[in-house]
Amino acid sequence: MKVKLLNVLTVCVVTLTVLSPTLVVCGVIWGRHTELVKTQNLPCEVNKINSQSDITSLRQMQSGSNILQWLLVLTPICLGLGIIGYERYLVYRAAVFQAQVEMLERLWQQHSIEQ
Repeated sequence: MKVKLLNVLTVCVVTLTVLSPTLVVCGVIWGRHTELVKTQNLPCEVNKINSQSDITSLRQMQSGSNILQWLLVLTPICLGLGIIGYERYLVYRAAVFQAQVEMLERLWQQHSIEQ
């Protein structure tokens, strides 16, 4: 069961890694499109809105969308890597525990032979 879950998570992480550049490019294009629409609407509203504050708000929106894009890309990748790392840690701990049990069994057998 755990192996199947690990395989599914691995496929998801690889798929997100392959698709993440596409997501970033789509986000950049969407940002540029939003900027173009705002600048096309800007001459109609030049008397109503200060152009400097509008440009500042466009930049803030673009930086906020960049942060959101990176969070959407990196969160699943980090989650998948964390799960894979935890699974490997559990395998390591099981191997250490098994080695300790075998050592204690050998000591127990040696002690019972001596008596």
